[in-house]
Amino acid sequence: MRTTVFSTPLLTPLLRLISVAILRLIGWRTRGEPLDHQRCVLIGAPHTSNWDFPLMLMVVLKLKLRVFWMGKNTLFPFPFGWFMKWLGGIPIDRSAAHNVVNETVRKFAEHDQLIVLVPPEGTRKKVERWKTGFYHIANNASVPILLGYVNASVKEAGFADFFTPTGDFDKDFAEIMAFYKDKKGLRAENC
Repeated sequence: MRTTVFSTPLLTPLLRLISVAILRLIGWRTRGEPLDHQRCVLIGAPHTSNWDFPLMLMVVLKLKLRVFWMGKNTLFPFPFGWFMKWLGGIPIDRSAAHNVVNETVRKFAEHDQLIVLVPPEGTRKKVERWKTGFYHIANNASVPILLGYVNASVKEAGFADFFTPTGDFDKDFAEIMAFYKDKKGLRAENC
């Protein structure tokens, strides 16, 4: 995979130290430990504000993950698209039907270590139901789902545990949603 902010020699360790200092300064705790084998779909929820992005970058740097995240293609305009990709971004065109699930599953088949972060709400606004692509990617690629979260009510962010899809979508989805039930985003009105 390409070099990103999470894997740039010399710069990544410096950014990690800065991230740890800023998180401490603003009073945010992180939950989780660095992973020995980095191969999963990482949920990023709740996604309620533009400030989720810099918070996510700092948390991921602190926890020493090498993450690629999906974002709408309008976040990658010329001439800044290269920078967003260096930050780990994968542009997704939401205006047309694309086979994002199968393409991501193929990437998992090609790479022994890969973490793809997916904001399942698909937007920062309040939604009635999450998009389900993250589940289908994990299930079809036979990789676990890492339950990443923000909980602004206690100023904590990170990841809790792995969830292994069973193929029983309704049961699995209900269990995943139960975990996020009490998590509050930076803008609670969008949860």
